[in-house]
Amino acid sequence: MTTLEQVEKLRAMANVSYDEAKAALDESNGDLLQAIINLEKQGKVNAPTGGGYYNSQKSADASAATYRENCWEKHTKNCHGGENFISLMKKFGRFCLKMIRKGNTNSFEVLKGEESKASAPVTAFALLLIFIPWITIPLLIIGLFFGFRYRFNGPDLSGNTVNDAMNSAADAAVNLKKSMEDKK
Repeated sequence: MTTLEQVEKLRAMANVSYDEAKAALDESNGDLLQAIINLEKQGKVNAPTGGGYYNSQKSADASAATYRENCWEKHTKNCHGGENFISLMKKFGRFCLKMIRKGNTNSFEVLKGEESKASAPVTAFALLLIFIPWITIPLLIIGLFFGFRYRFNGPDLSGNTVNDAMNSAADAAVNLKKSMEDKK
């Protein structure tokens, strides 16, 4: 019994019509090679050059074109296991939104003694550090010498390591200030 798949395969290999391919396959009881030989005998298919050798694979040029097409499809359809540009941008956007959300729920506080003098979202503090560090960092350092302390506060800042580091910097500024006063 001849299947549609076999007919299409023979049509592609021998470049014949559907009816001719079906008739050749029916005559050869579904044997693809025998159908090609029968089509050659009928003069509908040119015999291969080079001593009667027939190759059912596509030519090198066609194979190279198919290979290029497959590579392009794999690259654009994300078949290499990597990620395409759009999905990477979506992930980056989700990451940025998550960071902004966390930055807005947590705050950066300026303390004088135990009293909070100013408070701002961490997002605003980060933007100041990124865009105008030549003003922000000197102001933070000068504030240390005037007795200000800094801390991060919020639900996502349960670890005290950053606050401990900022307290030790404030203590170092106080000690440096005392040592300068003692030398006078």
